[in-house]
Amino acid sequence: MREQEVTAMNLGRRRRTARAGMSGRQLLVAQVALVGSLCAGVFLRELPSIMRELRIYRMTGGLRAARRYP
Repeated sequence: MREQEVTAMNLGRRRRTARAGMSGRQLLVAQVALVGSLCAGVFLRELPSIMRELRIYRMTGGLRAARRYP
């Protein structure tokens, strides 16, 4: 190991060490990407069902049907 010379300029500084692995920000980005892709997959899988429900909702009158169907 190389000894570091202590001067007034670097007295309060910490030396950076090489770390193996991910930083907190990289981990957070990876988690957001994973959750986002899972949500997009579920939404795309359920899209035909959502479209069918919207079609049924429009056929029954939507919001205007409140007085016809109590």
